Amino acid sequence: MKKIALVTDSTADLTPAQIKSLNVAVRPLNVIFSDKTYLDGVDIQPEQFYPMLAAAKKLPTTSQPSPGEFMELYEKLFAQGYDTIISLHISSGLSGTYQAAKQAADHLGRDIRVVDSRSISLGTAVQVMAASEAIAADKNVDEVIRAIDASRANHEVVFTLNTLEYLAKGGRIGKAKSLLGSLLNIKPIIRVDDGVYIDAGKARSQKQALDQIVTLFQDLSKGRRAKRVCVAVGAADEAGQHLKAQLERTFGVEPSVSQVGPVVGVHTGPGTVGAAIEFFPKS
Repeated sequence: MKKIALVTDSTADLTPAQIKSLNVAVRPLNVIFSDKTYLDGVDIQPEQFYPMLAAAKKLPTTSQPSPGEFMELYEKLFAQGYDTIISLHISSGLSGTYQAAKQAADHLGRDIRVVDSRSISLGTAVQVMAASEAIAADKNVDEVIRAIDASRANHEVVFTLNTLEYLAKGGRIGKAKSLLGSLLNIKPIIRVDDGVYIDAGKARSQKQALDQIVTLFQDLSKGRRAKRVCVAVGAADEAGQHLKAQLERTFGVEPSVSQVGPVVGVHTGPGTVGAAIEFFPKS
């Protein structure tokens, strides 16, 4: 049986405990404030980032790792005795990270499977969880890829923002542009669909937005049972706990809770709260 290594990037917004338990190597993306660059989750944590974002006169930017940085990580894993690497990343529709990883894999010419999650944040995270479970169950590499594919086909990501300002300024708004003309104080609801953001509704308060998110998940479930539920917050802990309780009551699965990290937070801003749910496939 080949020994399989699992790689993702920092936009999966996994907690340190999850990274350890899932046995996944995480390649950080970069956050740039003026002329200073920080490694996401290494040099800068969410509790430092959001106050810095609020105080910044100019919106920070982000950048993906270089192919050389991916090559360095892959070579390190092969040196540790792994035979195969599965490298699972943020949607290629939202970042150049997948392409950088693919270039590194192609250059090395080793058994490296680079996978586009077609998602972001917790949507990538649930696919990492599915892959980790399959590896732990001694599945071969093709079976692990199939587990990732099944997770991707059976998960949904929905979140709400305090404002669309950050998505618009960062150029990541995708198909949610229709919300830009909304009245002030409207809370947009965004769904990740095939790797891009789409308009999923709007509400007049954060509480109403959270209620709509739960209802939307019920509609998207299409009668499927929830397998895992993950909640993420960006400087919105109270709202996150409210959503966690509602989702647990509705789907009967206790959600994990993590922080929206700095790279994703640059584009979503403070007050972001959302969730990913992976459903069991219909039998």
